[in-house]
Amino acid sequence: MATDSSPHQAVDRALQVLTFLGRHSAGASLQQISAGLGVPKPSLHRILSSMRARGFATQQEPGGPYLLGPAALEAAFTFHAGFDLRQVLHPLVLAIRDRFQQTTHLACLSGGEISYIDKVEANLGVRITSVIGGRNPAHATGVGKAMLGQLLTDDSSVRDWVKEHGPLVQRTPHTATTAEQLADALRAVREKGWAVDNEESELGLICVAARVPMVFGELSPLTAISVTGLRDPMYALGVDRIGADLLDLIARFDYSSERTGQQ
Repeated sequence: MATDSSPHQAVDRALQVLTFLGRHSAGASLQQISAGLGVPKPSLHRILSSMRARGFATQQEPGGPYLLGPAALEAAFTFHAGFDLRQVLHPLVLAIRDRFQQTTHLACLSGGEISYIDKVEANLGVRITSVIGGRNPAHATGVGKAMLGQLLTDDSSVRDWVKEHGPLVQRTPHTATTAEQLADALRAVREKGWAVDNEESELGLICVAARVPMVFGELSPLTAISVTGLRDPMYALGVDRIGADLLDLIARFDYSSERTGQQ
């Protein structure tokens, strides 16, 4: 068992302190950190002294609150400046394709449209026409509705969005074409946490999608990922089951804010 002074426990506690300070932008006292993490003050003081020496924590005046240090901020912002969303999320796209054996899309929201930034095909017996860099109306796609469910928090905001980006193009007989229809669909998205494109973009195809909440929060674009396949195989897998499993895979992904508890 690790003792209080073991390197393993000391590193683990230092990382807990780093995370704690990252969530307290106004700073936190030794007492607050100790109470929040359950770390004894003597041990915590040693950890903070080492973190201050390396620039990962700072205390601007004696007895004042501890803040996240410049070295931590520099590391985070340097990483984010070179952040390649597609590269970082590609392992998740692959994992979802392999889990369901259906084609997987990764997309961002751009005005009234979605833009595909990654796609991994499955052997469906038919090629899905979407391409990386391609666009589709957000209201007619699972990934689009997954993101709009987060962006548009009530029926009033849905009506305003439709006024700005409408009229809503009817891709198939199943596509929502009014603000009321879209508002109903987005209420279901908010309740479940995932969205369904039930032959709304292309006849014969079903898509189950969910937003990917990133640890960078508003510094990252709205992003969603989807499972897309032919109607009968998707129904055989179970739409509700796909939705629940998709949320679980996203929550366990390294850069998901749900994994780190930052959402």
